Amino acid sequence: MKKALVLGASGGMGYCIVKELLSRGVEVTAFARTKDKLEKLFGDEPNVTIFTGDIFQGSDLEKAAKDVDVIFQSANIPYPEWEEKLVLLMENILTAAIREGAKLAVVDNIYAYGRSKGVNMKETAPKEPHTKKGKIRLQIENIIKESGARALIAHFPDFYGPNAENTILHYTLKSIVANKKAGFVGDQTIAREYIYTPDGAKAIVNLAYEEKAYGQNWNIPAYGVITGQELIGTIREITGYQKGVSTISKNMIRFLGFFNGNMREVVEMFYLNEEPVVLDGGKYEELLGAVPRTPFREGLRQTIQYMKENA
Repeated sequence: MKKALVLGASGGMGYCIVKELLSRGVEVTAFARTKDKLEKLFGDEPNVTIFTGDIFQGSDLEKAAKDVDVIFQSANIPYPEWEEKLVLLMENILTAAIREGAKLAVVDNIYAYGRSKGVNMKETAPKEPHTKKGKIRLQIENIIKESGARALIAHFPDFYGPNAENTILHYTLKSIVANKKAGFVGDQTIAREYIYTPDGAKAIVNLAYEEKAYGQNWNIPAYGVITGQELIGTIREITGYQKGVSTISKNMIRFLGFFNGNMREVVEMFYLNEEPVVLDGGKYEELLGAVPRTPFREGLRQTIQYMKENA
């Protein structure tokens, strides 16, 4: 891989994919809507070409994808726009990939799996989504597979890490870093997966280099599972934070949904805080060896340090 295009490069996973590619000597086109943020993140990187564009404009995508070997799709849009726009977004990306002869590596979540089956989820597990957003993600997956593009799909749990601002843990961390009273979404006694974005970026870039990975789905697990209480305890040890951390319940989010459209959409996915889906990384390990896994203490330390430096 000599040149890559990263869509959603200003987001949490996109930022780390750009950084991972640069560490391997790959020339990167960083694509997002906001020029100022791209310049802040990558303005000093000589091997990065900043491309400000609209992902819903096929001409922008095709121009950005010219001469690239792999397109990394990590762009996302707000929940309320999924039903109307997410299929169009993916169709535009697939068209650009096919026309430019580029391979495609897709960052995906776990929504299409539906409810936890009580075991760590393998790629062979049936996808039985019971939510609107899960059904949309499965529709997108089927569109990718039927497109004829050389594509791989990587499923990740919730993110945390440098620049990962639109995440459930960032909601907690930003208050802690500001030394304000914080809230934690979901039952603090339930163990869940949260993947450190540099680990996820390394895993999907590893897959993108492997020809055998295309045409398949890949589950990328985190370091393990951890409860909210354990996370907060670790954060207290790292930072000395002493204020209380309240629990944000489903009913509280439902109430906020009366005033905020995005919160209305969050309620549907709250089941993941109560019945966590945990991923099995055995398939990845058979092909490429150990899944990149940073211990929570170190990942949280580096994330908090990044947040303080970029406050």
